[in-house]
Amino acid sequence: MTKFRRILVPHDFSPHATSALRTAARLVEPGGRLYVLHVVVPFTPVTDVMPAGIGAYISPDELVTGAKRQLARAVAKALPANLAARVDSKVEIGDPYQRIMHAARGMDAIVMSTAGRTGLAHLLIGSVTEKVVRHSPVPVLTLRPEAARKAAKSPKR
Repeated sequence: MTKFRRILVPHDFSPHATSALRTAARLVEPGGRLYVLHVVVPFTPVTDVMPAGIGAYISPDELVTGAKRQLARAVAKALPANLAARVDSKVEIGDPYQRIMHAARGMDAIVMSTAGRTGLAHLLIGSVTEKVVRHSPVPVLTLRPEAARKAAKSPKR
């Protein structure tokens, strides 16, 4: 089996992304590193008037801090301690596709799950995974939700 030294794993806190993380852990060579990236998509209100139910402002720093904690928990839960120690986690704000492409520089591969959307939802929303596959400078391994579920049930290393 081919092993990689540096693998990027985009993570959106879904079970499918966690399965992709476990798969990447099986593909990283001894001494290699996993780079787990979560992207916070900035929220831009359509109007200047905030909805009546929203009274609190959450700063971007607070969003990033919360996402970092959540990502650290997800990594610790998904991987045994010896593998979790070889993970660099990062949280960024921006467009997921652009942030993933930027992070792919210097990587040997990307392992990510697909959202599993089809038909109209796929057409309207688009697919970050599809864009990454089309434009990535490194090989991309994609896992469909069905494959991700099976990988999640497999025992931890």
